[in-house]
Amino acid sequence: MKALACELPSTLGLPLSRFSRSELRRQVLAAGIVADISGTTIWRWLHADALRPWSRRSWIFPRDPEFGPKAERVLDLYHRQWNGRALCGDEFVISADEKTQIPIRTRRHPITPPGPGRSMRVEHEYRRHGVCAYIAAWDVHRARLFGDVVAKISIVAFDALVAQVMAREPYRSAERVFWIVDGGTIHRGQRAADRLQARFDNLTLVHLPTHASWMNQIEIYFSILQRKALTPAHFSSQDAVAERILDFQQHYQQIASPFEWKFTRCDLNRLLARSPTPAHPSLREAA
Repeated sequence: MKALACELPSTLGLPLSRFSRSELRRQVLAAGIVADISGTTIWRWLHADALRPWSRRSWIFPRDPEFGPKAERVLDLYHRQWNGRALCGDEFVISADEKTQIPIRTRRHPITPPGPGRSMRVEHEYRRHGVCAYIAAWDVHRARLFGDVVAKISIVAFDALVAQVMAREPYRSAERVFWIVDGGTIHRGQRAADRLQARFDNLTLVHLPTHASWMNQIEIYFSILQRKALTPAHFSSQDAVAERILDFQQHYQQIASPFEWKFTRCDLNRLLARSPTPAHPSLREAA
C-alpha cells in the first residue's frame, strides 16, 4: 500500500494526476492486494509514515550550472562574509528588487469595517485602473528601507533608486556597498554591473542564481507589505497606491529590525544534494 502511494498514477497506466484515498482503495482492491479495506485504514497507514499522496507542493528545480557558488556568495554576505573574510564596519549589504503588476482597483461598494459579530466585508466586484510597480531596497544589517512607486519598471527607474541610496551616508563614503539582485531585465548580467559600477566605484553588484528569489531578503518585506497594506486592494489611482506603499514604508521603518536569516551554506548543500543536477536529462529539456 505504501509503495503504491509513492508512485505517480500515470506510471501505472492510470488517467490520474495524483492518488486520493478512494482511488488508492479502488486500485489495491483491483490488484488483489487485499480482499477489503476502508479509506480510514488507508489514511491511518499513510499517516504513520507522513505520506499524503493527495497533496502536492510547487517546486522549481535548480537549473543554474553555477547555482551553488552564486548562492554561497549571497549567504556569506548575509552573514557578513566576503571571499573568506569578515566585512568591515564601513561595508554594507543591500537587497533590491521590484514588486511588479500591483493592481489598482476600486471596489464597487466601500469596504465595511468589522463590527460586533461581523468581520470586515469586502465587495467581490471591482473596477480596474491599471497596474503599477514598486522598486525597493533593504539594508540587510541596518534594517533601512528605500523605495519608489513607478508606472512601469525600467533601467532608468532602478538606476534612480540606486543613485538615491548611494547619495546618502553611510553608503556614499563607504568602502564598499554590495547590491544583491536577481537576473531581472533591468539589472541582468555583467552589463548591469558595468553600468552601475561606472557611476559608483564603491558599488559591487551580486547576482542571485536563476530561480532563487526566495534568497532575496527584500522579498520578505514585499510579503509583509502585501499582507499588511495592499490586501484587500481598494485604490482609485496610482497616487493612492503610492501613498499607501510609501506611508507603510515609513511606518515599517520605525519598527523594523534585521531579518533573522538562518539558512547557511550547510543548508544549501543539503538542498542541492536532494535536487537533480543541471546535467540531469529532464532539467536540460526544461531549460
